[in-house]
Amino acid sequence: MARLIALSFLALPLLEIAVFIIVGRAIGLFPTLALVILAALAGGLLLRQQGLSTLSRLRNNVNAGTIPGRTMFDAMLIGLAAILLVLPGFLSDVMALSLLIPPVRGWLFSALAGRVRVVETTTSYRRHDASRDEQDDETRAIELKDDDWRDRRE
Repeated sequence: MARLIALSFLALPLLEIAVFIIVGRAIGLFPTLALVILAALAGGLLLRQQGLSTLSRLRNNVNAGTIPGRTMFDAMLIGLAAILLVLPGFLSDVMALSLLIPPVRGWLFSALAGRVRVVETTTSYRRHDASRDEQDDETRAIELKDDDWRDRRE
């Protein structure tokens, strides 16, 4: 899996350059640049709208005391879309804009949710009891017999 990710990071710039050349030959330099800028602006607006709505849903889930699994997945995909929008190119913009569409994120969540097993855990903590410290002002000592300890400094 790691090799596939590394290979995709190497292949993506090459594919982006190839698509730039093909689109540039078909429609010209300035329309190609205009499309890239227009996609970045549209993606930025969609990112802002989707990001704010996801943040609001996340806040509501936390306030309600529910686990915001779907909302956190949406936030992760929106962050990935933001990274893809920063990269110049048509393929990354198409992938980013598709990740900003809620039905696409829902389809990805349902496709991946079946493969995830949720394990419930509990946590506990100990509170520092200041009243106990106030009672035990004297130094604590542990009494040992000669057979109960060893000097390992030798």
